[in-house]
Amino acid sequence: MADPAPIISLHDVHLTFDGQAVLRGINLDIARGQTVVVIGESGCGKTVLLKLIVGLLQPSGGRVLVDGKSLAEISERDLIALRLRMGFLFQGAALFDSLNVFDNVAFGLQRLQKSEQRDRVRQRLQEVGLPATVGAKMPVDLSGGMKKRVGLARALALDPEVMLYDEPTTGLDPIMSDVINDLILQTRKNRPITSVVVTHDMKTVHKVADRIIMFYPLSRLGPDEAQILFDGTPEQLDACADPRVRQFIQGEAGDRARE
Repeated sequence: MADPAPIISLHDVHLTFDGQAVLRGINLDIARGQTVVVIGESGCGKTVLLKLIVGLLQPSGGRVLVDGKSLAEISERDLIALRLRMGFLFQGAALFDSLNVFDNVAFGLQRLQKSEQRDRVRQRLQEVGLPATVGAKMPVDLSGGMKKRVGLARALALDPEVMLYDEPTTGLDPIMSDVINDLILQTRKNRPITSVVVTHDMKTVHKVADRIIMFYPLSRLGPDEAQILFDGTPEQLDACADPRVRQFIQGEAGDRARE
């Protein structure tokens, strides 16, 4: 029987930077094993949401809970242990330029014996479609798509329970974007994992999402309007009549060109 308790919860979360509100009154539960794709215009708080989930940011108000534990109320040691249960694929892959591919992927595996590290790195590179020989290459020698794959291999090296993807296909050509989408699906197939994917790519949305959340910029909302415009399945998104949702998913400028 599935665990009914959400693995990630946000309770009335607010976040303000230098007096500028980014998130307001966010309530969100994410079930174990679910792939949630977060969409919305640039600047509406999507990447901020990921940083709140992993504890890189603390909310100005409200609570963020992982496995029922408030991130603001646990010790630094427990927060580090919790982060080790999460994988984060950064928008630009965020590889360490001074380390080769092998050492990048092995970065979080120092507790393992060298032979175990070698086996784990080889397995994860294979999972993302890269040969073991790429381990000797430096990040500067990799294409954008290869960097994303190495970043994913590094995130998966610790066998995370939660994967956070920040714009995983940004800067990639359509074919490599679809390769990354397939890897997201393959990751879910290979292991029980909860995924949160931030993207503008509607092909990614329709290919990987179980559930879609759409944020809207607070600057375009009234004081009593909810920041989450949509929460539902891909099929429900396609049928949604809200003109703000339609404008985004169809990529239409409308009256924005005159602003």
